Parts: sequence; structure tokens; C-alpha cells
Amino acid sequence: MARPDESVVHGSKAQAKDLPAVDRLLRAEAAAALVREHGHTLVASEARALLDGLRQRAVAGELPAAELQPAALQAALAARIEARLAPRLRRVLNLTGTVIHTNLGRALLADAALQHLLAMMAGPNNLEYDLAGGGRGDRDGVVEDLLCTLTGAEAATVVNNNAAAVLLTIAALARGREVIVSRGELVEIGGAFRMPDVMASAGATLVEVGTTNRTHPADYERAINERTALLMKVHTSNYAVQGFTSAVDEAGIARIAHAKGLPMATDLGSGALVDLAAYGLPHEPTPQEKIAAGCDVVSFSGDKLLGGPQAGLIVGTKEAVGRIRKFPMKRALRISKLPLAALEATLRLYLRPERLAHDLPTLRLLTRRPEAIRALAEGLQAAVAAAVMPRYEVSVVALLGQIGSGSLPVDRLPSAGLAIEPVHKKASGRALDELAAALRALPLPVIARIADDRLLLDLRGLEDAQPFVDQLPALRQALSI
Repeated sequence: MARPDESVVHGSKAQAKDLPAVDRLLRAEAAAALVREHGHTLVASEARALLDGLRQRAVAGELPAAELQPAALQAALAARIEARLAPRLRRVLNLTGTVIHTNLGRALLADAALQHLLAMMAGPNNLEYDLAGGGRGDRDGVVEDLLCTLTGAEAATVVNNNAAAVLLTIAALARGREVIVSRGELVEIGGAFRMPDVMASAGATLVEVGTTNRTHPADYERAINERTALLMKVHTSNYAVQGFTSAVDEAGIARIAHAKGLPMATDLGSGALVDLAAYGLPHEPTPQEKIAAGCDVVSFSGDKLLGGPQAGLIVGTKEAVGRIRKFPMKRALRISKLPLAALEATLRLYLRPERLAHDLPTLRLLTRRPEAIRALAEGLQAAVAAAVMPRYEVSVVALLGQIGSGSLPVDRLPSAGLAIEPVHKKASGRALDELAAALRALPLPVIARIADDRLLLDLRGLEDAQPFVDQLPALRQALSI
């Protein structure tokens, strides 16, 4: 068997018998350096995997002899280790035009949230410790006062996402009994998460009232019986029913529920904490409005319009929230210290509303002026064109983006960006796919969208253009191969 520092040549292809043993491969100086840096376990494991793969190709007669040269083997081993240690979760540039993109991590955390998160995770903290009394504390206490102040609720609790908030609310208030919901609000959100399935999972019986497009107060009143435990309204944040429609608002449902001694809950989904209309955006219902309307429980997300980490926020009356907090399922769904720290810092930003559009990335991106975005596009056009020519041409275009994550699905955000089109229209689809793949393969992947035979770079989400510009030479090289 050949030593790793010997040259092996059998025509143009290597044979399985030419592969070095693992221990010999590891004794080479380059491999020894890898062991000193990463430890024997990882390097040996990757060496075995490397040789196994080479052996299979050699048996199949598909292994070039050059790949068994000592330098090639060591380079392949180093590359495998680097790939194994590389993170799967990576930062990307979101140039899709969808600001709160579910597949791209939803809301961006504010600097204050990132700093607080790092400070709290770097050492012990008072997650469940009462600093004043010196005894055990409640992690809800980290944000409960903030949530009550911001929403006007009497009490609040937090779980790991809004789906969990809805599940827990129904289980705690209606397990083994009936929940009345309008047929037009039996929504499905991402991942086939359907309201009827949530009801079943929570151990409650769903009672549908009204029709898909019209539900009236009498529909709720007729459905109430001795088995009824909860009346519920679900905000249809990810679609809109238009035309001949009728629905009962939260105040109306709350009056009906309270007249029968029943609680009323509403799920807002994306749940903005401020009136977006004040910032020139379409209005989205807020928890404050629903608490004022008489809802006993309001649930909403932390990582959508609120602009924080993934979390399910539950606010409402002391009685209803108290029952939810004490329900055994709560512990299984509780929020961990990482998102709780980020959530606290995000909520504190709302105490200074005059600064919110500056300090909160989600709101800052949503309120960027189209003229400023177009100016950015015009400034980048020449550099991008130089990177993709002569195969593609680049133009500045007006675009319409989205808020995203099921928020305000009908409304569009005026924006601007760059449209990249193949010079040769034949096989343009393949050329656009190749360009999109090259952008995704950059060290800082760029995620765009393809529409109308063009690759579109919507620049609403690009606040700092330098990281994008710095990668254009790499893009040019990738397209020239």
C-alpha cells in the first residue's frame, strides 16, 4: 500500500489498493496540524469518511489518480473538516421584497435586543429568581409588567410561539368542552397548522357558526349551551374575504359571552403593538384595541409585526391569564431564557414611541421611503451591471413588496430595486436560475426573486449596501466559469 507522501499513478485512474490507511494519513504533518487544532476524534472521523468515499469511487473506476497525491488528500481532509464545522444557520441578504420573511427568519432583532441577549447569556441571570425577596421568582415577571403597560391588560404570560399560545389558551379554558368560532375564521397558517386541528389537540370540541362569508350575533347566541366554555375570534391576518361579508367584532362577541358568564378570546396572529396607520402603513388590529373591546384573552406573535424574537404573547384578565398560567401544559410550552431576554429588550423600545421607527428594524424597514430605495438602486446599477455583463443587463425598476408572514396579505409596499435580464432570451429561464444560484452561493448568500422573466433585487431590506457590493467580484467570477 502506498504511503501518503508517495505519488500513486496507475494510468489516469487510481485503484482501491492505492489508498493509504487512516493512521498513515493522520501521521502526515498537515493532518497532525489539524489534530492539534481540532482534536483527534473529529479529524479521524473525517479521514475515515474521506477514504471510504474515495474507495467507492476507486472500485467504480471513477477516481483520478491525482486525488491520491499527498497534497490533494490533505486538502480534501481539511475541506471536509471545514465543511463539518461550518454552521448550517447562516446570515443572508433578504432582497426578496418581503420584509418579514418566514423562511428567512422573520423579524430582525434590534441592536438593544442583541446587546441585552449577549449580556444575559454570558453569565448567570435572575430568570426565575426574585432579587428583592431572595427567593424563587417567575420568568413571566420579566415581561409581564411591560406587556400590561403597553396593552392595558391586567395580566400577561408568554410561551414559545403563537401557535402554542392558542393551543394553551384553548386547553386551559375549554378542555373537554365546546369552543364557538365563526366558520369564516377557521384559518390555516404555515405548516398546515389548522384551527380545527388545534381545537382537537387541546381537547376541546369545535362548534362552527355562521357561513364562510357571513356570521351574525344570533349565530353565536344560538350555539351557546351548557357545554360551551369559550367564544373565540380569529383574526384572518393571512388572507382577506371581500364582497358580501359580515362578521361580529370582538366587542360584540365579548358582550354575548359575558352575558352568559363565559370568557372570550381572540387570536391576532401577527399582532402589531402600535397603530401602523400612524406610520403611513395599513392599519392592523392591536392587542390594546382588543383588550379595550372586552376580550378576556388576546394572543399574538413576538416575531412578526412586533419585531422581536419568536414568542407567543398572551394578555388579558387576571382570572383568565391565571388559569392559563397554572395549566400543566404551560411548562412544556414555556419560553426559554434566550428569546425572553430579546423580548424584554424589544418591548422596552415601545416605551419610547417617538424613537420606535428608528430603533426597531422591522418598523424601520417597513417605513423606508420609496425614493430613498430608488436612489440606492441607481447607485448600485453600474456595479451590478459590471458583475453580470455581458450575459445579463441591469435596469432600475419600481417594485411592490410585502410586509410578510401573513400580515396584511392584500396590501403592497411601494419599493424599488434592480431587474436583471438575460441578454439572450433563448433559455432565459435556465440563465435566471443560474444567476439566482450564483447569488445564493456567495459567502453572504443573496436571496432574490424571479418574476416576469427577470431576477429582481428588491432593495427595501438592504440598509447597508457595502457587504453586497464587496461580493460583486465573486459573483462576476462565478458567472464567468
